[in-house]
Amino acid sequence: MNAKTSIPPAFQRAIQVATQKLTHLVEAYPDLTPSFTENGKWRLQQAGWTNWCEGFLGGALWLAYLLTGQQRLREAARHYSKLIEDRKTDPDVHDLGFLFLPTWGRWYQLEGDPYARQVVIEAGQTLARRFQEKGKYLCSFQGAHSLYIDIMMNVPLVFEAAELSQDERLFEIARQHCLTTRRYLVRGDFSTAHEGIFDPESGMFLRYRTQQGWRDDSSWARGHCWAFYGFNLAYRYTGEAQFLTTAEGLADYYLLHTPEHGIPPNDWDEPNPPYPYESSAAAIAASGFLSLAHCTRDSLRAKVYRESAQHILATLSSDEFLATDEGWEGILRHAIYHLPAGVGVDESTIWGDYFFLEAIWKAINDQPDC
Repeated sequence: MNAKTSIPPAFQRAIQVATQKLTHLVEAYPDLTPSFTENGKWRLQQAGWTNWCEGFLGGALWLAYLLTGQQRLREAARHYSKLIEDRKTDPDVHDLGFLFLPTWGRWYQLEGDPYARQVVIEAGQTLARRFQEKGKYLCSFQGAHSLYIDIMMNVPLVFEAAELSQDERLFEIARQHCLTTRRYLVRGDFSTAHEGIFDPESGMFLRYRTQQGWRDDSSWARGHCWAFYGFNLAYRYTGEAQFLTTAEGLADYYLLHTPEHGIPPNDWDEPNPPYPYESSAAAIAASGFLSLAHCTRDSLRAKVYRESAQHILATLSSDEFLATDEGWEGILRHAIYHLPAGVGVDESTIWGDYFFLEAIWKAINDQPDC
């Protein structure tokens, strides 16, 4: 699982910067798991929503270990994974995949630890309890009426738990969630809606809504990237071509609507966006493209997806995005957490840093997973 020795200079610099930033974070703020920066400094309190980011620091440390082989990073990754173990029974959030796949999931993947395996299963079982039988979806933290596009990047936890425990019911819950998301939140042109509102009594779809995009009927870039990465993972767990086709359509939409440099704005439909970049969405897209390149059955698509990921990573590794100065505590500049609320705008985000490292590892090793 170690990275190859021949690493492009731009990636070498990015890995060095990332290792320095992560080391500073765990030493300056021990046992704290921030979400975003303010003026380049990690904000150490949550922004009033569910605490969905606790897994990304531990996950970034696992990736830094894979990229450098430094045992101190491995020990730190284990430590930050252990800090969130009690969240495996948290019934109030839809983001358990973000917490447990980068941490305990990677721990099990790398070391085969049976205890880590059980933690992943329990977390997946907890997330599966959010399933709404009438509407056939895992509901968001907003309530039984709400389906978020973000959950496409959390539902792999339920698939993983199903696979590890050989639980067919868990598998079918995850599959049905993907089908419902595909039917209602993926539009005919392969743009995506952020949120679907349902009647929880009947399961009937009522309307679109957005929390972080420009309009209810627009396409919020980060959610779109969660979707195309998530549908690709759904294909890998199920083998169902409809999920691969959806992932390809969503990926192609990204390529058709994003500027040549590869970094989208917060929402593609917003005219003259006040901030031109959402680097965390681009980092997610780069990692998703590299996974999708291994799954698509079309050799031309695979080539395009690989080259697109490399192009995005080259842009993110440039001086405009990579925070090489010591005064900036995050790794990637120009990310956006919540534009309508004015939170974490044009800053660093812990998930953007995580997916940037994940994409670098995949690019170096030409692998769909770490």
